[in-house]
Amino acid sequence: MDVAPILDKAAAAHKGEKLEWRTSIVDLMKSLNIDSSLAARKELAKELGYTGDTNDSASMNVWLHKQVMSRLAASGGKLPPEIKH
Repeated sequence: MDVAPILDKAAAAHKGEKLEWRTSIVDLMKSLNIDSSLAARKELAKELGYTGDTNDSASMNVWLHKQVMSRLAASGGKLPPEIKH
């Protein structure tokens, strides 16, 4: 399944916001109407096995985005070529 059109449509549904789901875990979560608060991202990181410092939110966010994209690809999702997973 090609995930880009689905996520582009989900992001576009958020009028007044330019959500960059391709590069931002926060925007990806917002696009999918998932709580993107720091607490929610820390919980997701814990669930996915993050071993870094969750107080370093920038590093954690990059790791989370890569993990989610990797899991989408592993589940048969076709990602745009610019997304490194």
